[in-house]
Amino acid sequence: MTTATTARTIDLNALLREQLTHHWDGQVRPRLEGLTDAEYLWEPVDDAWNVHPGTDADHPTTIDFTFPEPDPPPVTTIAWRLAHVVVGILAMRNAAHFGREATDYQSFPYAATAAGALAQLDEEYAGWLAGVESLGEEGLQRAVGEAEGEHAEASYATLVLHINREVIHHLAEVCLLRDLYARYQEETAR
Repeated sequence: MTTATTARTIDLNALLREQLTHHWDGQVRPRLEGLTDAEYLWEPVDDAWNVHPGTDADHPTTIDFTFPEPDPPPVTTIAWRLAHVVVGILAMRNAAHFGREATDYQSFPYAATAAGALAQLDEEYAGWLAGVESLGEEGLQRAVGEAEGEHAEASYATLVLHINREVIHHLAEVCLLRDLYARYQEETAR
């Protein structure tokens, strides 16, 4: 692990980015290599939320969701989890704060394949890191503003910590689903 500290100063921006890149580079992204389409769309239980073919050219794929989320929440697929990270966690924040074209759950062109989803994930992740870096130290202290609704007065540092937790949390779930899929394949092959 590299360090973003010295005896006299702490580079908070570098520390926040390092928190996410350490997890991304050392754990999550290598675990996503070799993701197949079958694995990507595998539904571990009936009625799992997933990504599906759409009904027209404007919406070639759709995602299962309702707001508010049901209680208990449904089991979700790798495709759904990746889409959630790509859209709800990264792309919408990149749009709200760092100049990305606006998007939302209804309009996003969800990937129908694992390779497409990983390309979307890589793109939004890179956009997020570049955006955080562009804030510098002073920008981390500013309020995030109305884009974050009831959290408008929170600092960018607080938002970055929240997004880091969300990315780490949900991509760890994807890794667990990959483990379950591998075990499922072993058991069904017997």
